[in-house]
Amino acid sequence: MRSFFVSMLAGLSVSLACAQAAPAPAASMAQAEVAQAGAAPAGFVAQAEPKADESNAERAKSQPGNNAPFWRGVRDSGVQQGTSSLPGAEQGVLVQPFVQYPGSHYTTAGEAWRQVRNQWIIPYGGALIVITLLALALFYLSKGSLGGHQPDTGRQIERFTYFERAAHWCNAIAFSILAISGLVMAFGKFFMLPVLGATLFGWLSYVLKTAHNFAGPLFAVSLLVVFFTFARDNLPNRHDLVWLLKGGGLFGGHEVPSERFNAGEKVVFWGGVFLLGFIAVASGLVLDQLVPGMAYLRGDMQIAHMVHAVATVLMMVLFLGHIYMGTIGMKGAFNAMKTGKVDEGWAREHHELWYEDIKAGKIPAQRSAPQVAGGASSKPAAQL
Repeated sequence: MRSFFVSMLAGLSVSLACAQAAPAPAASMAQAEVAQAGAAPAGFVAQAEPKADESNAERAKSQPGNNAPFWRGVRDSGVQQGTSSLPGAEQGVLVQPFVQYPGSHYTTAGEAWRQVRNQWIIPYGGALIVITLLALALFYLSKGSLGGHQPDTGRQIERFTYFERAAHWCNAIAFSILAISGLVMAFGKFFMLPVLGATLFGWLSYVLKTAHNFAGPLFAVSLLVVFFTFARDNLPNRHDLVWLLKGGGLFGGHEVPSERFNAGEKVVFWGGVFLLGFIAVASGLVLDQLVPGMAYLRGDMQIAHMVHAVATVLMMVLFLGHIYMGTIGMKGAFNAMKTGKVDEGWAREHHELWYEDIKAGKIPAQRSAPQVAGGASSKPAAQL
């Protein structure tokens, strides 16, 4: 029995010794193979990590296929221009620098301009024009044409000379061309492109853009003539404050006495013709590249476009009211600018202070010298 236990212990010892001498498990062998495969070959020298200030040529050596320096240069070309063989300003600028225009995010100048145009000028400018048209339509439906309360006397007063009418109509025609073409260029793709199609709308836009560029200088010259022609009679005075406080009598039964031009007309003159008109002309000349000495960089053109768009929208709103009152809004107003003559009754009703000055002899009823048959000059009707 004792010999049996001795034999068992001897067999167990032999088994343990064989287990210790057996090969490693499969997992351990796989790890060893991976470590041996990942090991650098003899004599291999690893390249240095790429540096942030490397040029694109240096990066091609330190890390082939990584073009980050090239695209970083494109992005920052607005701050530090790249190299270009093309002549002219900004040829090395592919992406403009970061700016923030009123109403835009802090982003590249081109994107900031796009945000101001598409998110502010187009929607709010268009809404303002539509609201103005609707307000004028509602006013006309409720009030009709103003005036006609004084009977015609048959005696005529010269309200506008031939030169004044010629200056006004030249400016009005140029403004109409600019307004129509500008509205089509700004809003045409929303309401005309779906109807006309791309081809016809493209040709129409091109024709109107060309007309816009040619009518602009004509408008600028005629605006100067209109300003110096009518500036004297549009100087503000104490009667204008009374007219404004009473709303011109639009909501009452009697018009507030005024001189040759009332306060509303003076607001259109100084706000629309002088302020907004000259801002629109100045920015338009920049867009037409007619101002000598300017480099006409992209940033300059973007700012000029935004200023031009805002000024012209506000000017159109003011002039819509002026056009309304000069056509269907007031009886006899259009004929005054067409013939230059108004009846004494019209003058008494709409511009009473001006009429009183004429009757008192302070202002001539006939400023030009019309010729009658036989070459003799006729006498002013109001002084007969």
